[in-house]
Amino acid sequence: MRYKLLQEGDIQVCVIRHPRTFLSKILTSKFLRRWEPHHLTLADNSVASATPTGYMENSISYSAIEDVQLLSWENAPKYCLQLTIPGGTVLLQAANSYLRDQWFHSLQWKKKIYKYKKVLSNPSRWDVVLKEIRTLVDMALTSPLQDDSIHQAPLEIVSKLLSENNNLTTQDHESIIVAIAPLLENNHPPPDLCEFFCKHCRERPRSMVVIEVFTPVVQRILKHNMDFGKCPRLRLFTQEYILALNELNAGMEVVKKFIHSMHGPTGQCPHPRVLPNLVAVCLAAIYSCYEEFINSRDNSPSLKEIRNGCQQQCDRKPNLPLRLLHTSPDLVSQEATLTESRLKPVIVTSNEIHVEVERNNTANQKMTANVGNDSEPNLIDCLMVSPTCSTMSIELSAQADRILGCYVEILKMLSDYDDWRPALASLLQPIPFPKEALAHEKFTKELKYVIQRFAEDPRQEVHSCLLSVRAGKDGWFQLYSPGGVACDDDGELFASMVHILMGSCYKTKKFLLSLAENKLGPCMLLALRGNQTMVEILCLMLEYNIIDNNDTQLQIISTLESTDVGKRMYEQLCDRQRELKELQRKGGPTRLTLPSKSTDADLARLLSSGSFGNLENLSLAFTNVTSACAEHLIKLPSLKQLNLWSTQFGDAGLRLLSEHLTMLQVLNLCETPVTDAGLLALSSMKSLCSLNMNSTKLSADTYEDLKVFL
Repeated sequence: MRYKLLQEGDIQVCVIRHPRTFLSKILTSKFLRRWEPHHLTLADNSVASATPTGYMENSISYSAIEDVQLLSWENAPKYCLQLTIPGGTVLLQAANSYLRDQWFHSLQWKKKIYKYKKVLSNPSRWDVVLKEIRTLVDMALTSPLQDDSIHQAPLEIVSKLLSENNNLTTQDHESIIVAIAPLLENNHPPPDLCEFFCKHCRERPRSMVVIEVFTPVVQRILKHNMDFGKCPRLRLFTQEYILALNELNAGMEVVKKFIHSMHGPTGQCPHPRVLPNLVAVCLAAIYSCYEEFINSRDNSPSLKEIRNGCQQQCDRKPNLPLRLLHTSPDLVSQEATLTESRLKPVIVTSNEIHVEVERNNTANQKMTANVGNDSEPNLIDCLMVSPTCSTMSIELSAQADRILGCYVEILKMLSDYDDWRPALASLLQPIPFPKEALAHEKFTKELKYVIQRFAEDPRQEVHSCLLSVRAGKDGWFQLYSPGGVACDDDGELFASMVHILMGSCYKTKKFLLSLAENKLGPCMLLALRGNQTMVEILCLMLEYNIIDNNDTQLQIISTLESTDVGKRMYEQLCDRQRELKELQRKGGPTRLTLPSKSTDADLARLLSSGSFGNLENLSLAFTNVTSACAEHLIKLPSLKQLNLWSTQFGDAGLRLLSEHLTMLQVLNLCETPVTDAGLLALSSMKSLCSLNMNSTKLSADTYEDLKVFL
């Protein structure tokens, strides 16, 4: 039978204290007349304190208990325990046999645990100590008490023992770890014990203890830990364990097998805490690689100072941990001869990090305009590389480089699991890495694989995380776009990101406006090189009248006509524009109803066969059209009433309609798969006066929001 460990205030018993006499004498004494139940209060080192009637004036320490027995002789009081102490005996009477046994096992446990604390606090012979530890572990494993502290107390005793004795041999280390291993199967190690485990991982990474004992412990931590912030040493232990795996002969293959074991063989990981915990360990490890440089920011040139040229060196703080070195005048003179716009390099070095920056006069003039602004630039702004750009390279120590390579590789592994990718993309947003890491070419180059996986994923919850969380905060899209310090592929990844974002109709017109304002140059350059995605982007900018400036429009047209694919797509655009104008000129019917079970292809074929410039009322009710037909609906400039009842028209189509059908007044979405995400886009349609959302996934909050706008 299992019992709960006795806690403070749990005992309500009859208490008698008496000299060493027979029980019969006690029962006939005056104490019997005043026998009544009292609360027995437990302290850390005592079993009972004074009762309200004053029989027990002082608490009894567990170390003073000589013996604990169950009263089982004939005519003995029911459910009683007898505690033998110096100078007397204490009787405890419970209400039933279960409660009596709970007290008995609890008092036995408390008495023994204090004995082991005393024995192990002053070790003399380590062979004896090891034997006592094994006995302590066996006692915890066989105890009928069911409480977390039953296993935690021995671990804390061993932890304290190890922290106070640093002269143990490696063999002693491993023997102690193996001895306490059974207790670690269902319990996290205490902080001091984590420190001991970390030391063992660093000093003996190839020890079999790492694989046989630490593996189940780390697996349990990753599966069940809820907050590394409350127990950071668990995270450090996990970090050191993974590095120890990487030191084995197979290296990253062993780490890969460990990650796969944490995910499981199925397509869905059954443990929701594994991924967040692994990502937390990776982020902490990557941060530690740049920690020395981060800690010296106050006395080292910040990236803002580097961009501004560190011209005011006299204003810098003295006793810098980093030295500012300049190249020789001859080198500067030679560079000036080669190109007048080039400035001399500035090198910032520490014992582990080397930063080299080159810039030209144009960039320096641009930054000088902002010297008077004391506000700190945002993260990506510190690292952006303009056409007159600066290049930055960071070199870490060999140890930091190994750590960085290991944990970036783990992030790559995590991104390969389909079920983990949405959560991983969310965890890496906003960008959680320090700016020193983002300025490190090796880091951004290796991390590019993860971002590429996000860009290839068709799920919107994944690739939408490429964009910034909110306005004014840059994201991965900006970092890896042309002009960003992480862009090293002439914009291939940028084109992939744009393609997937546009393909999902992610705020199409708004997104195009953002590209036109911030990335028009890179888009035109990639289109000039024949990138089909960028050619489509430029055509959409012209079609949706995103560009107002006539000279810019002409430049875009020239860019499109410079390649075969661009010329072909521009001609198709011109044909569509001519057809639209002809459609508007000819007019056509004002009302149209598509037959039931019609498809997107049927609608496209119908609209391309005649003139529908005057079409005001279109019914697609009970057809099989989807969001794909929105591309044809937005070409009906006069449309005022649209019936989509019982179709498969979804959120993506709604977003497109909200941007282009500005004259729409009546919209029926009854029994369609639209959700809050798409319905909220309708708030921008100021002409809409009737909206049917019956039998949709509309929430009460979205309904209230739409009432405000419509």
